[in-house]
Amino acid sequence: MLRRHFLRISGVLLASAWLAGCASPQYLQLSPERSAEVPQVGSGQQVTVIAQDGRESDIIGNRAGGGMSTAHITVSSHELIPRLQEEAERAVRDMGFNPTSEQAEGRPSLTLELASLNYARGDSGQPLVDEARLEGVFRAIAQNKGTTYTGTYTSRRTQGYALKPGADSNARMLSDLLSDGMNRAFSDPELGRLLAR
Repeated sequence: MLRRHFLRISGVLLASAWLAGCASPQYLQLSPERSAEVPQVGSGQQVTVIAQDGRESDIIGNRAGGGMSTAHITVSSHELIPRLQEEAERAVRDMGFNPTSEQAEGRPSLTLELASLNYARGDSGQPLVDEARLEGVFRAIAQNKGTTYTGTYTSRRTQGYALKPGADSNARMLSDLLSDGMNRAFSDPELGRLLAR
């Protein structure tokens, strides 16, 4: 009798812990990094570099696929934008320019904007397998001598899973997604060409 009672309580506690783990919020710290080669077009000119967040919210989706507020996935602008600023400055430096965050009239500028970042739960069509659908959109705006060039770079990833990914796995997937977006943006030869004019 006591054993049956113990097993029932253990089962309830285990189920509660499992459900709480599935529906708990995740606050992710991302570390995207550009790895693609960039066009070498500068000759030491100063370029104003600005990274900004164009998203409407820090919440990018949720793990449960519905509107459960306890399952939200959050990527804070205050933590992500400084990282994007570092990577944008590094890319501009690798192009041969001298990046600065100070604006000046007549100085070429490059703005890297995170336009959107989304995490959605999808249906894989396979029994016992779900999937995460990730999408990130960057917008890069180069301005020089009255001319503006805007490029939009979209990265998508679909990841199947049997168990919901934890915070570390989600942070890794989203960091890879944003890294891909930055690689696309900074490999665009039109950006460097306009800045070098």
